[in-house]
Amino acid sequence: MKKAEIKNLSAEDIQAKLAEAKAEFTKMKLAHKISPLENPIQIRDLRKTIARLHTELTTKQQ
Repeated sequence: MKKAEIKNLSAEDIQAKLAEAKAEFTKMKLAHKISPLENPIQIRDLRKTIARLHTELTTKQQ
């Protein structure tokens, strides 16, 4: 997700997307440990998306 897309979401939507992204991140990391992913850069991108969601959620809650 891009920063512009995240800014348009409400705080509740961000929390839902955050939970979904964290679950996907955990699943992806486990799959990568079992057998290497075809594109391991997806893990890094997902981690950055989670950070963006956290940042935007913090700014909306202030």
